[in-house]
Amino acid sequence: MIQTLILLSIAFCLICLVFLLPIITEFRRDRIRNKPFPPRWKFILRKNFLIYKSLPKNLQSRLKGHIQVFMAEKQFIGCDGLELNDDIKVTIAAIACLLLLNERGEYYPKLRSILVYPTAYMVTTRQAFGDYGIAESKEARLGESRSRDLVILSWEQIKYDLNHWQDGHNVILHEFAHQLDQEDGIANGVPILSKKQDYLNWAKFFTREYKQLIADVKNGQKTVMYSYATTNPAEFFAVATETFFEKPQEMEQNLTNIYNLLKNYYKLDPTGWF
Repeated sequence: MIQTLILLSIAFCLICLVFLLPIITEFRRDRIRNKPFPPRWKFILRKNFLIYKSLPKNLQSRLKGHIQVFMAEKQFIGCDGLELNDDIKVTIAAIACLLLLNERGEYYPKLRSILVYPTAYMVTTRQAFGDYGIAESKEARLGESRSRDLVILSWEQIKYDLNHWQDGHNVILHEFAHQLDQEDGIANGVPILSKKQDYLNWAKFFTREYKQLIADVKNGQKTVMYSYATTNPAEFFAVATETFFEKPQEMEQNLTNIYNLLKNYYKLDPTGWF
């Protein structure tokens, strides 16, 4: 009898915890979002993230709140001797949180740590050939998103991207788009959408434009999205996100269906920001 009561009490506590934890988390995040934004961080935004000044006031305020939650919840780790500072962390947080302005209610829930290298970093890759052979090689990378809990970035590449906004390349936008794609456990170019109809439209238009891009690149035609998007559907979504935020006018004119899908997903229209 006593053991049964103990087990029931434990079960009740666990059920309460499951229901209360999201409420507690949101309450804590709301307190963080409403804290005064540090003046030093605002200076960094204006200096590094030039598009910030073009955002409507309500989006500026929302972005600053998200940055504060992101900074409080995510761990930044400097690699290869890179000493992290607010300049690096706030810049990364600002661009990552640009993708969250649609109030999805999550802050990349699987992500725990952001590793930042001073320049490109080397990784060892393994590829099987034949029945028994495995070939190892070294590969230089500028960023990657791992579905488990990690994003890796090159600070040198980030600085280059900041100075070349509107060229359609942005390593932070790219890797954090992968994080959105991976939230359901599958990197397939389809993030979690709001409605069933959204999935039908996504499958229809993304598949069509993905195949068209492959054909255009193969034929040597000039494209709005760069050719890396043809690698697979996951990369297509990540590059489409880069293009959406960096070349919105061109995307709206030339890839109207894709632009409208992303506009609906991100609940933003960047064409008015430039």
